[in-house]
Amino acid sequence: MEAFLHQVFSGLSTGSIYASVALALVMIYQATHHINFAQGEMATFSTFVAWALIQSGWPYWAAFVVTVAISFAGGLAIQRTLLRPFERAPVLTNVIVFIGLLVIFNALSGWIFDHTIKSFESPFPKDAWYVTKYLSGHELGSIAVMLTVLSVLYLFFRFTPMGLAMRAAAQNPDSARLVGIRVSWMLAIGWGLAAAIGAVAGMMVAPTVFLDPNMMSGILLYGFAAALLGGIDNPWGAVVGGFIVGVLENLLGAYVIGTELKLTVALILIVGTLTLKPNGLFGKVVVTRV
Repeated sequence: MEAFLHQVFSGLSTGSIYASVALALVMIYQATHHINFAQGEMATFSTFVAWALIQSGWPYWAAFVVTVAISFAGGLAIQRTLLRPFERAPVLTNVIVFIGLLVIFNALSGWIFDHTIKSFESPFPKDAWYVTKYLSGHELGSIAVMLTVLSVLYLFFRFTPMGLAMRAAAQNPDSARLVGIRVSWMLAIGWGLAAAIGAVAGMMVAPTVFLDPNMMSGILLYGFAAALLGGIDNPWGAVVGGFIVGVLENLLGAYVIGTELKLTVALILIVGTLTLKPNGLFGKVVVTRV
């Protein structure tokens, strides 16, 4: 029973990271109706930036804050300079652009920081007072950080004028334009927030998987599965989906399929969700009159 509970709580820890990646994917999808395939590579590049700052002598949390700020600015700049011309382009064009960004960020990470595997220290002590027999210091710290990020986002979208404007622009761009909302800028801010969330996820996962240019490739797959399971158009559903995927991955890997086949859990969830419930557990069913 103790081993089972450990798998469950550990799954909640990794699930919080999947939830953040899923939320970033949903934020982009709500605004553009496209999946950002480069989300993982952007997060990896941001994590390398944090690693470089820490290696230069910066305190961890100072490097953390600066990296999140750089990631936000980078995401905003990418949308305004590279993606803005393709806002009304066909779906295939956008897919090609996202895949191009994936390749570019992956190459930049290897070129600037080289392809050797690097250790990324956790900011949470192993012998902290809050450590339990079920969760390590880093696992508890990761959950706390991701829940803090999600809470801040909830307050931002629920109570701030800019957050409400971003929600309006995502739900009905034409009506938002009629009331004076600059929809294109709201999209750019959404890209910045998604990049910042991805950076946090990358910095939380790096101490457990080590840092290299391909660090987030598997994490992105789990995040995509979480977004689909919860509902690709529902941010909070995607968060719930992240926790579900994290727990399922751990339990199935430990007791059913083994650790070598854990990645297939994400693939099975993706195929199963698209086949049985395409809108996810909490997604909206859209009915169009023809």
